[in-house]
Amino acid sequence: MYDIIIIGAGVVGACIARELSKYELKIAVLEKELEFGCGTSKANSGIIHGGYDAKEGSLKARLNVRGNFLVRSLKEKLDLRFKQLGSLVIAFNEEEQKELSVLYERGIKNGAEGLEIWNRERLLKEEPNISKEALGALYCGTAGVICPFDMTAAFMENAVSNGVDFLPENEVISIEREDQGYIIKTLSGKAEQKSFKTKLVINAAGLYSDKIAKMAGDEDFKILPRRGEYRLFDKNYTNLVNHICFQAPSKMGKGILVLPSYHGNFLAGPSAENIEDAEDTSVSAQGLAQVEEKALKTVPSLNFKNTIRIFAGIRARPDTGDFMIYASKNSKGIIHAGGIESPGLSSAPAIGEYVAELVKKEADDLKIPFNKKKNFNEKRKAIKHFADLSPKEQDALIKENPLYGHVICRCETVSEAEIIEAIHRPAGARTVDGIKRRVRPGSGRCQGGFCEPHVLQILSRELKIPIEKIQKDRRNSPIVYGKLKGGAQ
Repeated sequence: MYDIIIIGAGVVGACIARELSKYELKIAVLEKELEFGCGTSKANSGIIHGGYDAKEGSLKARLNVRGNFLVRSLKEKLDLRFKQLGSLVIAFNEEEQKELSVLYERGIKNGAEGLEIWNRERLLKEEPNISKEALGALYCGTAGVICPFDMTAAFMENAVSNGVDFLPENEVISIEREDQGYIIKTLSGKAEQKSFKTKLVINAAGLYSDKIAKMAGDEDFKILPRRGEYRLFDKNYTNLVNHICFQAPSKMGKGILVLPSYHGNFLAGPSAENIEDAEDTSVSAQGLAQVEEKALKTVPSLNFKNTIRIFAGIRARPDTGDFMIYASKNSKGIIHAGGIESPGLSSAPAIGEYVAELVKKEADDLKIPFNKKKNFNEKRKAIKHFADLSPKEQDALIKENPLYGHVICRCETVSEAEIIEAIHRPAGARTVDGIKRRVRPGSGRCQGGFCEPHVLQILSRELKIPIEKIQKDRRNSPIVYGKLKGGAQ
């Protein structure tokens, strides 16, 4: 019997797990995929938003501003790969300039920090490659870019090191009430059914959060999936922009961005298309054309021949317009954290806090001991990226462990030692894509053409699993990035 079961191991589920691992509780995280972070958390813009965009008074606004603060304050403790670059919302006409003032005032009311209105001269001085048609911008100094894979890993690894059970390959198929709480039934692996007992259930199932809510008897919201397509550029394509560059927002979202990722690749996107299938991560010529047209409006010199990857992510857009984080009115001991679209990544640590407060209110009635741990380990160290180290530091690591000298991925200079560590971390990697997200082999120009066979061999050796099974698991998982409709990947 668990005290709490969290359904879903995206960044929201990971942040909730880490927050609740501060207490003397028996907790499990159920995830339908082989790895954590396989849904919306794996394919997004990687932005920590400042908090000026969400409607004042909304849960989004409150949790965005708090989440931004928490990411900055937890950077050292969790060794987060975060760069506080600042963001710009760029206006190209007088109407959009008025919108900048609206966003500025909204941001002040929301409690966002570091806001300034820049005139055309200041903007072009800071961003010389921006279109000369730009009239000004709203600057937010607290915004930045983060590696979303590393962020999810940081919170999940810290939760697991503090006693949380991570249980992948468990797709929830039913939630049944019993005297002591709930029985959650799952499908695992080869259609094997499992059952888990728990006093309290937290629904953090992302794109499927409405379906999990329905299993619990709640139909307060519906997820309307929205697909966004991106272009990722070669690292050798440099000096485009220094900040996260938005255009003035529309009813479809924050618009097409041009931004530097944490790892140094520039990114353009996303498009916005409402879809029916929450797992349809294909990309289309139409969507890519939308990205190209809008991105060129911001940076006219963009050359799309430098693209090394096209991909799509799906946003869990709720029909209510706000995050749906609440304790069920129909089922005592059910808490929902659904409808977490942008700025969900930015808000996730604050969502963890918010859900913990909801759990506290339910705890007495459910006989859940809510006592703080005396031995809670609040810190986590990221895997050292060999490529980021100085020659002196690299030499020292090779002397300590010769496998740092065996480079597996030439594009990103990833060593065998890093891949082995990624496999043996808390909730470690089990797939090629899990390795890619943690330490980046396959993220460079050749997109795994050289290194993937070597990664497969290392996975097979370390996990003692036949290569054929690892390849089969990859083909059957939506981890793989989308394919171009009507064409090659």
